[in-house]
Amino acid sequence: MKFKTVFKYYWLSAKKYKLAFYLCLIFYAGAIILASVINPIILKKIVDLISNSPEKSTVAKALVNLVLKAGIIIFAYQTFFRIADKALMNFESNSMREIHNNTFSFLLKHSYTFFSNNFSGSLVAKAKRFSASFERIVDVLAFNFWFIFIELSGVFFVLFYTIPLIGFIFLIWVILYITFTTFSIKTKIRYDLEEAEADSKTTGAFADTITNVLNLKIFSASFSEFNLFKKVTQNEYEKRTQAWFFNNKRQVIQGYLMATLQIIVLYTMIYLWLKDEVSTGTLVLVQAYMLSIFSRIWDLGKAIARLMKEISNSKEMTDIFDQVPDILDPVNPEALRIKNGEISFENVSFTYIGGAHVFDDFNLKIKAGEKIGLVGHSGSGKSTITKILLRFADLKAGVITIDGQDISKITQDDLRSKISYVPQDSILFHRSLSENIGYSKSDARDEEIIDASKKAHAHEFISKFEKGYETLVGERGIKLSGGERQRVAIARAMLKSAPILLLDEATSSLDSISESYIQEAFNELMKGKTTIVIAHRLSTIQKMDRIIVLDNGKIVEEGNHKTLLEKGGFYADLWNHQTGGFLE
Repeated sequence: MKFKTVFKYYWLSAKKYKLAFYLCLIFYAGAIILASVINPIILKKIVDLISNSPEKSTVAKALVNLVLKAGIIIFAYQTFFRIADKALMNFESNSMREIHNNTFSFLLKHSYTFFSNNFSGSLVAKAKRFSASFERIVDVLAFNFWFIFIELSGVFFVLFYTIPLIGFIFLIWVILYITFTTFSIKTKIRYDLEEAEADSKTTGAFADTITNVLNLKIFSASFSEFNLFKKVTQNEYEKRTQAWFFNNKRQVIQGYLMATLQIIVLYTMIYLWLKDEVSTGTLVLVQAYMLSIFSRIWDLGKAIARLMKEISNSKEMTDIFDQVPDILDPVNPEALRIKNGEISFENVSFTYIGGAHVFDDFNLKIKAGEKIGLVGHSGSGKSTITKILLRFADLKAGVITIDGQDISKITQDDLRSKISYVPQDSILFHRSLSENIGYSKSDARDEEIIDASKKAHAHEFISKFEKGYETLVGERGIKLSGGERQRVAIARAMLKSAPILLLDEATSSLDSISESYIQEAFNELMKGKTTIVIAHRLSTIQKMDRIIVLDNGKIVEEGNHKTLLEKGGFYADLWNHQTGGFLE
């Protein structure tokens, strides 16, 4: 377990508020010394005074003074505790806000591929645990480790000053206890890591099933999904039980260690008292110290277990933080020079991470303002072209330029600011329709949003909603039909008005009438823009300037619709095998 890694990322967020943290430690230390070290000494003096004075009247004034001192100490440590609590609350609350922000920022640095390979529910669970674990770790460090350190330091000082023998007994016992705890940490960490991993799998499986609940209903798969989920929860149960059982064994040993110390100290103190080497008050003082230390030490065992568990939970997220994103911006990015949208793929080779090889020495030039269609069977490389153009994935070899500028030399945000992209499956935020459409242009006016919606033929259905453009679309846009979601996505792309337009089956979810309307809007939108359209429905690309036919990552044909049909080759074969406008 890399403790330093976990604390490094926490401190990155918390260091701005370190003054509040230091103040809480100082005031907690003062409170503990007053409450657990000095207050028992006052009690000792009261007991000695009462036990050694035959007449009450002779000690009344001294007792009153001691009670006043005890009262002052009680009010003082209560005040110190409240100040420390306020400082700790300020430190934890502000730090957790920063942790949320930094976690969000770290995750967004990862590529689209990273999110495709991880359950969204699992990532959310890990992020939540990472933030929650910070609060619990700080509480353990403050209320357990810091309290114990201060109290033991004070108690050892008093005992070694007054009864060195008891001080040595306490010291030897503490060393034995800490040694046992230290040696049990590695095993505890392993169990906690396995439990945390099993918990993440359960969360991921749960989220995956809920996200795909429509498939579950369609295919009557409730029983089979339940059985699969039971296997996941059974695994979590086994890992959790192993962790808990090991912790119980640790607590048994801790209990026997404490019982041994209690018997030895009690016997030694009675022996010393019988020899008149310690007073009655000293016997009470040692017992008070021992009971207080037992409480702290017993909590220490639980605290270490909690600390290990929380660090294990935190490590899941810090492991992600330590992963170098597979798509990185250049250290010194060039200034953006893209204006016209002339695209060039030069000797491009590309292989998906852990996946198939797609392109090898691939070349393609697209003039500024040219409209091209990409066709071919599934797996031919059509969608891969959009991914590498958007830098959702990086090349193995070769270069892609836009207006002569290498896209790997500029930031991803700069690149994508010049490309409007409508994917086949448009996912919307659980926000209003206005916010979803205006997402592509942060300063868009209401008039611009409505105008883009009208061009995308989304205004017709939006105006029928009771709240119009303020209607919430539900998680992932589930309240809208597939065609409605697609029209919102098209309106969003229209509003962006970038020099390059990518349409990946952008009309696939539309009925024929809606598609005809959208095609009219597209004709207007495409004017002056470099356009790449991916289509299985070949009727949607008949009017493209050029059609690129791909097969196994290679260009097998290119030309306009009429020329390719007359050629009677690959494209003509695709056209002749269509049924209802789709490739078979």
